[in-house]
Amino acid sequence: MAIHNNLLALGVLAFIGLNYLVLEVYRHRSLVNRLRKQGVCVVPGWSWVTGHLLVFARYTRKFPRDITMAVIMNEMCLEFPKTETFILDLWPFMNVAIMTYNAEAGLFVTSKYNLPKSPTTLATVKPIAGGPNILTMNGSDWKYWRSLLNPGFSAASLVDHTSFIVDSVNVFCRSLEEKAEKGIILLDDHAVKLTFDVIMKVVMDADINYQTSDHPFAIALANTGHEPSVFEARKWNPLRPIREWYNGYKMQNFVTKSVRKRFEEIKLERLVSSNKKRTSKAKSVVGMTLDSYFDEMSSKQGLEGVELAPGFLNVVAYQTRMFLLAGNDTTSSTIVLIYNTIARNPEVAAQLRQEHETVFGPDVSTIGTQLKAKPALLNDCRYTLAVIKETLRLYPPVPINMRAGLPNVSIQTLDGDKVPTEGCSIMVQPYAMQINPRIWVRPKEFLPERWLVSSDHELYPPPNAYRPFDVGPRACIGQQLTLNEMRIVIIMTMRRFNIKPAYDEFDELARKNLGPLGKLKRGIFGEGIKTFDGDRAYQTVRTGSHPSDGYPCRIEVLKS
Repeated sequence: MAIHNNLLALGVLAFIGLNYLVLEVYRHRSLVNRLRKQGVCVVPGWSWVTGHLLVFARYTRKFPRDITMAVIMNEMCLEFPKTETFILDLWPFMNVAIMTYNAEAGLFVTSKYNLPKSPTTLATVKPIAGGPNILTMNGSDWKYWRSLLNPGFSAASLVDHTSFIVDSVNVFCRSLEEKAEKGIILLDDHAVKLTFDVIMKVVMDADINYQTSDHPFAIALANTGHEPSVFEARKWNPLRPIREWYNGYKMQNFVTKSVRKRFEEIKLERLVSSNKKRTSKAKSVVGMTLDSYFDEMSSKQGLEGVELAPGFLNVVAYQTRMFLLAGNDTTSSTIVLIYNTIARNPEVAAQLRQEHETVFGPDVSTIGTQLKAKPALLNDCRYTLAVIKETLRLYPPVPINMRAGLPNVSIQTLDGDKVPTEGCSIMVQPYAMQINPRIWVRPKEFLPERWLVSSDHELYPPPNAYRPFDVGPRACIGQQLTLNEMRIVIIMTMRRFNIKPAYDEFDELARKNLGPLGKLKRGIFGEGIKTFDGDRAYQTVRTGSHPSDGYPCRIEVLKS
């Protein structure tokens, strides 16, 4: 009898589950069907059963297996030049999406209406951040935390960090000099350690020296990675949630301990300084955030009564973890891709070196000292900034900006039709937008001069179409830090090193070192596609769109 009841219960649950699945499939597919009947462009090949899953799989087979999703999406974008907006249905792996690479539509989404962030955004970054942060928050929560965090990324605050960035780049240079004699190196690893040292200092005032020794937080961050794509095998690893929880616990524990310590230091300093003065040492993002918290809370209950509320502490930790991810991955990947674009364009290297000699003089060893004494010298390196901007145009580190649709809100396509957003995610495509041949002249050419010409020149960037940091009120809070850091790195390395990709050697070594299983796999499936647009250093699905295989290269130390 008991077995019969159990089987009956299982049957009922299975029936309920099946009905729920059928209803969910119908709900999502009927939304696409309704939009299609209204005349909205939908990627061809859609079906009630699989949506666009099979279509998307066909697109992915045109490219390397680990290429960034931005490239695959751009291939779809090419099918819709008249609208620059279309519907993509990959449910159940993601919500029905309105894809747009139209600059005016993008401005509408992120600025005019500033549509809310999609819940998918939090799910994507939660393994790293741990919880809500300014990347995922909406409404009053976002406004409160953005205003609290802004001082830590102000121009005045960033000037104070110049000296530390210079010191960190000096360590980076010494590391490259040591590795130059040892053959091929993976440059991405070195860039990641450099940028992690910098962001830890800026955000937490922590000197972790990750370039010279391992650090538990950095290891936990690397072991967690981003929320994998549904097309990555590790997405379905049953141990992944356990590993992510464990690494998240280690990161949260490290950050909360550090924040508590800084809180007690600030409270003591304020008590000693007659209860009113802000601390002189609060130059880190966390320090300035806690100072603002003290200002707010002490006005209500007096300084002695201020305590670090657990909820506030947790959100500070989430914000900190998000900054440590964003300020590390996107900056390091772009630094490496700058070197790659320079290697592919020798005339750019010559102009950079000429500019640096003009601004800093012939003695390379004095650059760091000059930058520490006068950080404004960065602004004299206009061509250097143009090279960085052009690299970010061709290789944006963030593949999409995802927002949530709302009732009674529509976006306009290039040909004037309206697309209702309710029930959909809106995915603004920076990569496709930044190489859109309708609005960019010679869109796939690396032309730093487009950032130096006057507004009446044909190369001048079109309005609202450049969005590596996105635009509008939710533009990246740390973009100036990133640009400063990248300029310092390029200025301090261009006349010391010649960096050349070594993918041919790397691939040959990989083939020689293949084990029996690897050889069998290669025999069955082949080596697969290894380049995109003739470049082996294509951007990958890894957070920050890092170049493939860590960018194997050879370092030549130049004579002073």
